[in-house]
Amino acid sequence: MAKKTGEWANKLYYGDNLDVLREHVPDESVDLIYLDPPFNSNRSYNVLFKEKTGEDSPAQIQAFDDTWTWSQETEMLYIAMMTGPASNRVKDALEAMRKLLGDNDVLAYLVMMTARLVELHRVLKPTGTIFLHCDPTASHYLKMILDAIFGIRNFRNEVIWKRSTAHSDTKQGSRQMGRIHDVVLFYSKGNTWTWNPIYTPYDEAYILSKYRFIEEGTGRRYRKGDLTAGKPGGDTSYEWKGVRPYKGRYWAYSRQKMEEFEAEGRLVYTSTGMPEFKRYLDEMPGVPLQDLWTDIDPINSKAAERLGYPTQKPLPLLERIVQSCSNEGDIVLDPFCGCGTTIDAAEKLKRRWIGIDITTLAIDLIDARLRHTYGEWITASYEIEGIPKDLSGARALFARSPFEFERWCVMMVDGQPNDRQVGDRGVDGVIRIPTDARGGSDRILVSVKGGATQPGHVRDLVGTVASERAAMGVFITMRAPTKAMMEAARHSGVYTYPVNGQKYPLVQIITVEELLAGKRPSMPATLLPYFQAVRRYDNAGNQTGLF
Repeated sequence: MAKKTGEWANKLYYGDNLDVLREHVPDESVDLIYLDPPFNSNRSYNVLFKEKTGEDSPAQIQAFDDTWTWSQETEMLYIAMMTGPASNRVKDALEAMRKLLGDNDVLAYLVMMTARLVELHRVLKPTGTIFLHCDPTASHYLKMILDAIFGIRNFRNEVIWKRSTAHSDTKQGSRQMGRIHDVVLFYSKGNTWTWNPIYTPYDEAYILSKYRFIEEGTGRRYRKGDLTAGKPGGDTSYEWKGVRPYKGRYWAYSRQKMEEFEAEGRLVYTSTGMPEFKRYLDEMPGVPLQDLWTDIDPINSKAAERLGYPTQKPLPLLERIVQSCSNEGDIVLDPFCGCGTTIDAAEKLKRRWIGIDITTLAIDLIDARLRHTYGEWITASYEIEGIPKDLSGARALFARSPFEFERWCVMMVDGQPNDRQVGDRGVDGVIRIPTDARGGSDRILVSVKGGATQPGHVRDLVGTVASERAAMGVFITMRAPTKAMMEAARHSGVYTYPVNGQKYPLVQIITVEELLAGKRPSMPATLLPYFQAVRRYDNAGNQTGLF
């Protein structure tokens, strides 16, 4: 939905969603919330409950500990929740959780989530709803928190989504079953909420069993329906073509209505002459949506939709949620928006939206996803907040998170940032360039410095390019490079691009200020680091077909 002057602009925020919610989202302004907060679902049950003094493989705990750890910050948030304006039910629930679990990572997760869920309850309209997506290792604790915040009576459903047909997530000889489902907890804020009925198709066995008859000429499937009722009402005691309903029964329709059915060819007759009604399969809406969802394939089976994000959910899953509990023009919020599937579903279904994520990588991915899916015109309909737009913003990002600053710089030159900040030998990302028509590529190494720099940093990059047998190197600096740094880059040599023989400086220096002004390193056309979403709309906003 393109933005017009004075109209709502969709928002994409980089930052901590707790801060963004408190500072930018007004009370009772959102119609629907979906969130899929990270909980590292692949960890085993007892590892999740490891105390901080316990031992575990650092590789296993990396994703979980990066986001949720019991720390001084968590303790301060817990105290703030216990002494702040949260309801007594919320405080009682948190206190009980601490007594039950102790001071470990799971409690840290629940404290962090409680603070955010309190804010999400605040921004939700009285007619709004929330869907919290989680796995069974956390769903029971989160349900208790949701009960405390939203009220037990406002619990609507525990949706079970079968995300795979089989899963080999247990080691050989393990004595437990494969985990193949997620949980989606559905709450309303009040007694009335937006609800649009959704129907799913009948399965083949049901159709063959119930709709056994096929109409000659049209080939339409139908079942036979009773035309009698147990109670009289109006013109229901007449004789129809020599027959009457059985004793104690009456016609369910008036004589006039029966005549209309006859004229439409909707009546069939038994051997006794009793009329029956044709109920056509193609006129039935389907099965009303139930709380067990087995008909939405996991993302792994849809290559065209897959964007390479580890926790990506399938678009039909989010479309179902958005369709069921919001209307066109309503505001949909995802405070952990990841690769933007909720945003995509909201945009596709003509809802307004707000997305928040704590990584610059996610914001960049969502921006790319929207542009690739709908066309460049879509950028007029949303604003990105929190990502640097000038040098002071870049300095603020570096002060807040040097790692996110590095990632942002790498993405500015179409590179893929490192997954982690350690063991990178001064290389913070990689740009890939095609070298032949058979899919071959080469690497351009990117090094980012937000603080003090010296000629040695440039020489180190030159050496790393040589030792790693990379094509080129790009050195990004916040500060203006010194004359000695520029000399080190100039003496690094040249790279000859095998596709056309064009020559490029082996190592180049570019400042953050230059990047913000639109300048880019001199290099061959790059391979974008993300899976590209498949175009579904043309530049005028017209639908061109789904993947």
